Amino acid sequence: MVSGKVLQLLALACLASVSSAEEYCHLVTSPQSPVIEVGTNFTATCVIVHTDTITADNLYWKLASNVIPKEQYIKINSSALNVTVLITSDKLEYLYCYSEEVSPEVKLNNGKYFHGILLRKGYAPQKPMNLSCQAVQKGHLISSNLACWWNVTGRQTKDVPTTYTVFVTESPADNTFNATTTQNSVDVAMNIFPHYLRLDIRVEARNEFGTTESEHLVNSANCFVKTNPPSNVMVIPEKTFPTSVLINWTVPLRHEYVALHYHIRYCPRGLQTWIDVPLSDTAYYIQSFRLQSLQPDTVYDIQVRCKYSDKCNVYWSNWSTNATVRTPEDRPGGKPDIWKIIDDGTNERQVEIICKDPKYPNGRITSFNMRIYNNKEAKNGSGKWESIPVNRTEAETLSSQGSFTLKKISLPDKKWSFKVSVVAVNSVGQSSEGVLGIDAQPRGPAPEEVKVWSHEGRLWVKWKPLNATQLSEYVVEWLSDGDLDWQRENRGTTFTAIKGNLRPYVCYNISVYPIYHRWIGKPTRVQAFLEEGAPLQGPAVRLKGPPGSNEAVLALEEIPRTSRRGFITNYTIFYSNGTTVHSITVPFNTTSYTLKSLSRNTKYEVVIRASTIGGSTNGSSHTFTTMTYAQGEIEGIVVGVSIGFLFLFLMAMLICIYTKDVIKNNFWPQIPNPGDSTIGTWAPDHPLKTEIPKESCLSGISVLDVDMCDSKCMFEEDKASLALKKDKYLSEEHSSGIGGSSCMSSPRQSVSDSDEGGDMADTTSSTVQYSSVVASSGYKGQTPSSQPQQSIFSRSESTQPLLDSEEHPDILMQEGSRHFQHFHRQPCFARRAGNGDPADSDDFNLMEMEQQETLESLDFGPLEEDSEQATPSDSLSGDWQQAPPPSSYMPQLGGYRPQ
Repeated sequence: MVSGKVLQLLALACLASVSSAEEYCHLVTSPQSPVIEVGTNFTATCVIVHTDTITADNLYWKLASNVIPKEQYIKINSSALNVTVLITSDKLEYLYCYSEEVSPEVKLNNGKYFHGILLRKGYAPQKPMNLSCQAVQKGHLISSNLACWWNVTGRQTKDVPTTYTVFVTESPADNTFNATTTQNSVDVAMNIFPHYLRLDIRVEARNEFGTTESEHLVNSANCFVKTNPPSNVMVIPEKTFPTSVLINWTVPLRHEYVALHYHIRYCPRGLQTWIDVPLSDTAYYIQSFRLQSLQPDTVYDIQVRCKYSDKCNVYWSNWSTNATVRTPEDRPGGKPDIWKIIDDGTNERQVEIICKDPKYPNGRITSFNMRIYNNKEAKNGSGKWESIPVNRTEAETLSSQGSFTLKKISLPDKKWSFKVSVVAVNSVGQSSEGVLGIDAQPRGPAPEEVKVWSHEGRLWVKWKPLNATQLSEYVVEWLSDGDLDWQRENRGTTFTAIKGNLRPYVCYNISVYPIYHRWIGKPTRVQAFLEEGAPLQGPAVRLKGPPGSNEAVLALEEIPRTSRRGFITNYTIFYSNGTTVHSITVPFNTTSYTLKSLSRNTKYEVVIRASTIGGSTNGSSHTFTTMTYAQGEIEGIVVGVSIGFLFLFLMAMLICIYTKDVIKNNFWPQIPNPGDSTIGTWAPDHPLKTEIPKESCLSGISVLDVDMCDSKCMFEEDKASLALKKDKYLSEEHSSGIGGSSCMSSPRQSVSDSDEGGDMADTTSSTVQYSSVVASSGYKGQTPSSQPQQSIFSRSESTQPLLDSEEHPDILMQEGSRHFQHFHRQPCFARRAGNGDPADSDDFNLMEMEQQETLESLDFGPLEEDSEQATPSDSLSGDWQQAPPPSSYMPQLGGYRPQ
């Protein structure tokens, strides 16, 4: 079909006449179902006949349910309209021509004013590719049916199917055989299979859009043959040749028909890795073959196949069934692999000698011949080897890798070294000798920068090579849960994959040992996992001691090694008080952690999560309740309160000390001095006189210095004064203690207390002692010459405190001396020592005159008892006899001292 071919659609609309007999026309389309190639343009024409009701301007097109834009319309005339559409879909669709409802007649007869056709879509056939043909063997001959197959290219639809026809032409006979199908394979039947003839094979594709064919396949007929595999394959071992076997088989087809070549492969049982015999060794017609370079005492599976011997692209037959054989035994190849396990005990070191079978045991190892050479026991290098035979059945199996414990040696002395030699023995002979030197102090440097990682299900180990001339090889050892294994690598190796059967989620201790001339060097150890996963259990948690008020110390218990399943990267601590959950991430080596900023008297729940690269697991939860008060907090509060009370007490004491006068005035108010009262001198017949202030009592002792003459005069005057008083005055004069303050002595009756004055004095609540000092030449009845100068104290009892005169005894001494001279005006008184100044003498005379005037002005009331008992002295003048007796109070010049 040519792309863009125009098909006309004739839509005949008949308009009925106005007569009673209505005449309709029939719709005619040509062709009814056009076939269109996907991807090409299609043009259709709609024609209006027998009506003037509608024109081409009233027509429009629809493809399925989609209205075609008017830009794709072409108006041919007033009754014909073209449309061109691009076919992009291979679905079956209708193309419609519609008329607009321009009048009621068109609206009522709308079915007469549209028409449509069905569009069938498809693709042009594409060239078949990769044509192949094969003739298989049936019985003892090749089948006459040639099976051919190819690859279909391009797309097809059910509406436009494509058929394929295979043509096989024999040459030079020029016979052609063919077969047709709609699939991509077909069997072409021939009369007989034409061995050694030339075949020309091709396939042709055809549909409504055209025809195309594949490349021609031209080759000898035998190149299309696939025979059956060889049968009756037998393998014959030979005891004299333990490394080879003889293989025999039966050919599938006679050589006259097809000349065959063979292909042999073999595999040690359990390895699933086939070893091919080179094709050059079997590229000829044979029926047997000797297979060499096999391992003695090993089970092998052997298979054989064949094909046409020419160099054309022919088909191999299927592999024959397995032929199984065990090769004969031979003496062990290689040497035993010796290693050690050292256990440092408390008292002695124990070395366990272990070994593996030689790499090629070439049979069953029945025993080991072991020898031990102890260098310490050797003298001058002439030591002897100790031979120890070991039966394999008695040796202890150490691991699944086939290692055995040969000997356990106890070494009390930790400074030791010895060599071990082992030979493996089987039924044919013994192996080469394996030697290992073991020293208490490993020799040589250790490998550096050892790294282990997991890749594609294997553990890889890498290290930095050692530049040591004595280095012979390396030993890579891995240990886990008591399962130990090792492998040897040559001295030039820098990285290798561990060949053992490792398990995931298991931690392996990997060590790299250098071997220096059969002596074990110092190792470097690392840990690794083949695959990491989430821990089987999380860490248990407990409290390290009782919790505080706002903190608690958590102790993390280590997860057992077998349950970790990976390296712990970190721990996450979750703790909750029931409403809020907090989390803290800590390093993997954390054994304890202190939770801080906790609430008092609150119940907390703690869970710890352990994380590895493979996942995380939570441990068991633990609950605790914080304390209301922290440890020592109550004691601190008590001590603080006590210190506070003590501080307040001390402050109060200091305040009392500094404000004692104010406190004293509040609690002990001032009481007037009874001695200063005028009631003692008041009488109805004596008018009140102005009182002269008296001095305060003395606080200390004032001593007057008198000479002999003064003492005599004093003695005489003392007698006169004593005659005026009762004996009680004499006792009161001596009542005060010498050297003490008179104000602090015990209360006594004052010398001024008369019968009237004593009643008044008794009305006071308490007394304060006042003392005046009067100098005398001695006690009563003693001569002045025989006694030293004495001080006589005259006491007054009152509630008043000491006056200024008591606080200043020097002033009081001078004033007392002057008053004494005033009362005892004798010419024989001498001045105080050091008072030779005339000015002082004038002052003293002036004071005498003032005191005399004062005494003369005093007027005391009548005395009852004292006046009757007193007798005037002969030495006294008349004026003195008429004067009242001297008062024991000193004049208080300054008045009372403020309290």
